[in-house]
Amino acid sequence: MLMMAGRGGATKLASSMMLVARCFSTATARGMLVKEAVHAKAMGCQGDVVRGNVGEFVVRGSVFGLRLGSTASFSEKDQQQNVRPVAEGGGVDKEEKKETVSYWGVPPSRVSKEDGTEWKWNCFRPWETYSADLSIDLTKHHAPVTFLDKMAYWTVKTLRWPTDLFFQSRYGCRAMMLETVAAVPGMVGGMLLHCRSLRRFEHSGGWIKALLEEAENERMHLMTFMEVSNPRWYERALVFAVQGVFFNAYFLGYLISPKFAHRMVGYLEEEAIHSYTEFLEEVDKGNIKNVPAPAIAIDYWRLPPNSTLRDVVVVVRADEAHHRDVNHFASDIHYQGHELKEAPAPLGYH
Repeated sequence: MLMMAGRGGATKLASSMMLVARCFSTATARGMLVKEAVHAKAMGCQGDVVRGNVGEFVVRGSVFGLRLGSTASFSEKDQQQNVRPVAEGGGVDKEEKKETVSYWGVPPSRVSKEDGTEWKWNCFRPWETYSADLSIDLTKHHAPVTFLDKMAYWTVKTLRWPTDLFFQSRYGCRAMMLETVAAVPGMVGGMLLHCRSLRRFEHSGGWIKALLEEAENERMHLMTFMEVSNPRWYERALVFAVQGVFFNAYFLGYLISPKFAHRMVGYLEEEAIHSYTEFLEEVDKGNIKNVPAPAIAIDYWRLPPNSTLRDVVVVVRADEAHHRDVNHFASDIHYQGHELKEAPAPLGYH
């Protein structure tokens, strides 16, 4: 009888161990070992956890309880128990915000300014800020010569007409809409070059990073104008429609002809320069109030603390001029029968 009982217990033990091994990942097991004695309810199980001397454990409970246990459920509960409120600035009267403590040991990023104060922007960091180059020539224009150039030029001109009709003199919302479109080409081009680099096992000449820098810079323009404009609901809905159409159209256009795609963006940036010049004229006439510059713009472009909206539009226009040059340059490379990787990319050329 004792031998039979011993064999039966061993069979149950082995069966339980197989269930545990099958239903739990190594990450869960390690978490349980680290936490020492963890009750099975924390794992979504019905039963107790028995931990052995050799770092193994047996769970006695229903099979359904075991299958419901996962690293995600354990991690989420563990995080909830370890979330602690942190008062902003150390004051008790200020609004408290919760600091996330990751079960995976990933610490939350903390960045400070040069004076030791907290860096409040998560969308960019101090080393990504810069001073805009305002000496760039704003009047440069690429005269369309080839068929593709003319098609790119008139495509952009055609797209400008409904934009003028829709926004008219509402330059703040116009700029916001423009940036939601202008931030797409750099991301699409960088993504396609990235995939091309992977497929061909070759370097990109820095052009992946250059195009992604362009996309990020255009996105920061949008983050800035969100602070000074109040788009209406139908304008926000229009962003969805325009971005959906433009993203897919540009994606196909870049696959078919990169020289056309970059040339079109070059002309698009020329129109952006024209639009921001009109924006500045309206500010100078007093038709648009020259409000203080948003804090995000002061930090991103390293502007003086007393900067105004006019100063922001000036640096944004300079950025667009640099993007104009980069995309016309990229198109010229293709027109000359070369690939982008053969010409070093102008990294950091905002």
